[in-house]
Amino acid sequence: MADHPLVSIVTPSYNQAAYLEQTLCSVLEQDYPNLEYLVVDGASTDGSVEIIKRYESRLAWWVAEKDHGQAEAINKGLARAKGDYVAWLNSDDYYLPGAVGAAVQALEARPDLALVHGDVLAVDATGKTTKVLRYANKGLEGLMCFNIIGQPSVFMRHSALERAGYLDLSYHYLLDHQLWLRVAQQGAMQYVPQQWSAARFHSQSKNVAASANFGKEAYRIVEWMQSQPGLADAYRRLERKIRAGAHRIDARYLLDADRPREAFDSYWKSLRADAPTALQEWNRIVYCLLAMAGLKGLRPLYQKLHSSASQAENSIKKG
Repeated sequence: MADHPLVSIVTPSYNQAAYLEQTLCSVLEQDYPNLEYLVVDGASTDGSVEIIKRYESRLAWWVAEKDHGQAEAINKGLARAKGDYVAWLNSDDYYLPGAVGAAVQALEARPDLALVHGDVLAVDATGKTTKVLRYANKGLEGLMCFNIIGQPSVFMRHSALERAGYLDLSYHYLLDHQLWLRVAQQGAMQYVPQQWSAARFHSQSKNVAASANFGKEAYRIVEWMQSQPGLADAYRRLERKIRAGAHRIDARYLLDADRPREAFDSYWKSLRADAPTALQEWNRIVYCLLAMAGLKGLRPLYQKLHSSASQAENSIKKG
């Protein structure tokens, strides 16, 4: 295995038995020959533990015990990871064939990289693809302006993660984005235009069940950035774009929560801070106006526009 660096994958699991087996198999059936898989279950009561036990001979380590949520579960796994490269995959998402090998190839080609990320398929509860989440090379400054990248398709250099530190337990919705901002200060980041994973959107996922809470954490991250020595100079230069990006994130999730008036207020703040940033979501702004005018019957149209956005974005869900 000397020619194939070890890759560690962590899956946090809690009461997602309907999807867990597909997640496990998507990792274990990767064609990459040097992979360790760690599963951290939060004492599920829905049969998840029985599913994990069926695959335990192929796992490097697993545990089923109560924890304080997703971030703690992931951190438990990361603390045991021995790989040169690490990633986590939530228990309702799954990798596409060849994902791990492609990520390693990209990281091996450039020793300066702290992380790489690819595209993500958005799928519904049945596994039907609803859209492709395509990203771009935005770099650290793009992250600062809340250009979200798709968590299931992110792979990190372990040494960069160790320097940056693990997930901050005080974040519950944009915990991945806050981590990327720290890891991306340790080296370059590279987008690879390949589909590496599928993220499942269903009624229990955070993106759906708690969409109105994402904006609050975006504003927390804005305040946090100002205190970070490695971000301070860029923050001063990009402050209007950063604030516009945070307002845009707040508006998007409020609109997903069917709160168009509040969403429009946040879009308006985004427009005032930096119009080009806000207008990346002009279609959602139009829907806000129509919804406030009493035309909520156009909700299916909004959902269609939302699904066909050319630069869709994805945030982490509880796995």
